[in-house]
Amino acid sequence: MTSGDRAHDSNLTVVSSYGAGGSSARVRLFDWMNYLELPFEQSDYLGKSDNALSTILKELPRVALAERRLRQLAESRDLSRVLLGREASPFSNGVVEASLLEAADRGIYDFDDALFAYPTGGVRRIWSKRLVWERSVVAADVVIAGNDYLAEAASKFSASVVMVPSCVDPDGYAQKTDFAVAEIPRAMWIGSPSTEQYLSLVEAPLLRLHRERGLRLTVISAGEQSLGALDQMVDRVNWSAESFGAELARADVGIMPLPDSDFARGKCAYKLLQYGAAGLPSVASPVGANALALARSGGLPATTDDEWFEAVESLIDASTDARSKLGGQARGAIREHYSFQAWAPAFREAIGATVAL
Repeated sequence: MTSGDRAHDSNLTVVSSYGAGGSSARVRLFDWMNYLELPFEQSDYLGKSDNALSTILKELPRVALAERRLRQLAESRDLSRVLLGREASPFSNGVVEASLLEAADRGIYDFDDALFAYPTGGVRRIWSKRLVWERSVVAADVVIAGNDYLAEAASKFSASVVMVPSCVDPDGYAQKTDFAVAEIPRAMWIGSPSTEQYLSLVEAPLLRLHRERGLRLTVISAGEQSLGALDQMVDRVNWSAESFGAELARADVGIMPLPDSDFARGKCAYKLLQYGAAGLPSVASPVGANALALARSGGLPATTDDEWFEAVESLIDASTDARSKLGGQARGAIREHYSFQAWAPAFREAIGATVAL
């Protein structure tokens, strides 16, 4: 176990399978701790941004230690509050997570993906995210779900479910101030390597926009994996906390394609929240939480190839004033509906920290 950034406080233990560099752990757990300035004890398995096989193989001696630490923590008799995000170990079927939550005086389980819709073939039958999710939801005193779809699923197993969306701090984002579209228009996609696959859903309209309008696509992610035919129009930027906000503000339109699947309906529209916090007009698939975020922020929904082409083109061709108004509407909607400030009371109550520590 490693200490949190602030003074040790055994009253709150934050458990995750990733360190603060992992996007889900950062957004759902550590960004909240930082925003609320809550002291906490941190248990984050290997402290890495992912637990991919390549990462695990490089850290095999530490894996055994991490598994032992988790079981020792679950056997502890002085756990007051445990806030567990998604899963504690990549090698789990939910037993260790349930033990941690049951050992605490107040066990809080937070999740932001449709883990109940994960495939179960192959090794996933042994280390089943579905089982981790279900056993955690049942064992927790309080469940925090990232959207209404996830909350409804959790409510079948728990009587104490709270919906708290993934949140951003608009004041922490560079705000777009120049809404004039450059000679070469630029779309923006931000995410992780595991979700880059969704860009293939809009390959045809993006390539058409590249041919006819010269559109370029900035991809803020990690690594250099090929995006196939889209590579000809893609400019990659490695994500960093210091620079991604400025990159968002330099783009002309943010995009978030999703398939209409059980798993995708669990997504929490986080890309749209980031675009909106920067004042960037957006186009997205109206799937799951995206639909409500689009309606609130003035973003454009698109489903078919023609709709995607027309929506992105319409934002490129919109007047500077119209684009500025859309950016302002988006930023205002994020502050009102998806900011840490708006949801701080609900989150504090869920984790049992209604009084500032």
